[in-house]
Amino acid sequence: MTIRIALACAFAACAAAPAAHASDDHAARYLNPATLPKPNGYSHAVSVAAGRTVYVSGQIGTDARGELAGDGFQAQAEQAFANLDAALKAAGASFADVVKLTFYVTDMRQIAAVRAARDKYLVPGQAPASTAVEVTGFVKPGALVEVDAIAVVR
Repeated sequence: MTIRIALACAFAACAAAPAAHASDDHAARYLNPATLPKPNGYSHAVSVAAGRTVYVSGQIGTDARGELAGDGFQAQAEQAFANLDAALKAAGASFADVVKLTFYVTDMRQIAAVRAARDKYLVPGQAPASTAVEVTGFVKPGALVEVDAIAVVR
């Protein structure tokens, strides 16, 4: 299996998060040190002093029956994020609580579709730390994208 790792700066559609902002120990701080390249669409690190951590398994673009939402990247990416949203809500969390996203795609050239689906859910100014990985395939034949998340409910 061949795996290529891309820098999270591939997700340029989202505005860069501020260096840090927090007024109390429970707020998330989005950190972008001056010693690292300026991020565009993600944060280098997110720090949360306290809260309940929620780990969401990778979600692919399948509906409630387990059928793929479509054979196209855009349809599957949108369904994967809808599934991620449902899993977060079931755990008492939301995208406002997400501090880390990992994207697994079969074709890095299609990352714009993932970005477009993601941007419908992100809270402006709260760009989570992110990683994108290109993979050769998934357990479900025909799946093109998978997204997992870590959230901290404050």
